[in-house]
Amino acid sequence: MADMDFTQIRVPGAMILCITIAMIIAFGVPIALIIIWRKKTGAGLLSALCGAGTFIVFAMILESILHNVILSVMGQEAFTALPFYAVYGGLAAGFFEEMGRYISMRLFMKRSLDKKEAIMFGIGHGGAESILLLGFTSISNLVVSVMLNSGLGNLMVMGTDADTQQKLYDQLSPLWMTAPPMMLVGALERIFAITFHICASYLVYRAVKDRRFTLCLLAVILHALMDGVMVVILKTTGSTFYAEAFIGVFAAVFAIVTIRSYSGCS
Repeated sequence: MADMDFTQIRVPGAMILCITIAMIIAFGVPIALIIIWRKKTGAGLLSALCGAGTFIVFAMILESILHNVILSVMGQEAFTALPFYAVYGGLAAGFFEEMGRYISMRLFMKRSLDKKEAIMFGIGHGGAESILLLGFTSISNLVVSVMLNSGLGNLMVMGTDADTQQKLYDQLSPLWMTAPPMMLVGALERIFAITFHICASYLVYRAVKDRRFTLCLLAVILHALMDGVMVVILKTTGSTFYAEAFIGVFAAVFAIVTIRSYSGCS
């Protein structure tokens, strides 16, 4: 028997419902967008796969390598300094993801690249982020919740020491201590993020098509600005509402500009 008794922990039904809704949104929104956009324009699935692959390679692998290098060189203390964390985090995300789009479009989509394929690329990019970051996390949370509510919580800590059990308890505690609607915030953010990725992909497409690399740099700056300001808002106000409101407005303005440009572009 584990030193900490996980068999008495229960996850509220409302929390399980919200996690389920978040999971459905994480998987359902990108899949629905791909189906709708393909039916409307005839854009290819390969463009979505290229966008998804770009996110995995450039954001999840290459960017993570940089983070590990910076962490080993500068130490964890550097990431606790708000100016550095906001500027570095924003620029790193912007550089890797936007340069990743630019490189992928130039190398792998030279013959098929047009504005409808650029949108499909963005759906794939944002969709991969949604599924990998929120979708799989939601599945994991659901599995853990079912185990806890079935009285099987101790199976997760069997054979572990007290410190490990405490760390797991702290890691899982939001499942029963957080207000259930807060689990939907991540789903809302994924919708805003997918919108941004679609718009950024179109902007980078224009950089490739018009041979204007400055547009790619603009995408990097916009990405860095969005992520950096969000970090500042969270760290200074502690308000998730203000942070999500900022991202929502940012994505909405970007979408309006993109729609107008898309409509007027051949």
